[in-house]
Amino acid sequence: MLTNLTALPNIGKAIASDLMAIGIDSSDDLKGKDPQKVFNDLKTVMGHRHDPCVYYTLLSVKHFIDTGESLPWWKFTAKGKADLASSARRTS
Repeated sequence: MLTNLTALPNIGKAIASDLMAIGIDSSDDLKGKDPQKVFNDLKTVMGHRHDPCVYYTLLSVKHFIDTGESLPWWKFTAKGKADLASSARRTS
């Protein structure tokens, strides 16, 4: 199993570092985690860099972990936008 976060599709050094800052050190640490919860947890370490594209990236990683299929993060834009809009409506 992958232990290096940058070996995951769409994860570069910056996002890997941010994930490690919230206690996620390997792909095993992402198994079963809700991408939206991880995205929200990243707010504290990412600050102004916190961008919806990070959520789409986390969706792509979940897809890879679940299926073994590597897809570009932008393939998850529509689902990500819908998820984030739904979440915003629930918290308003």
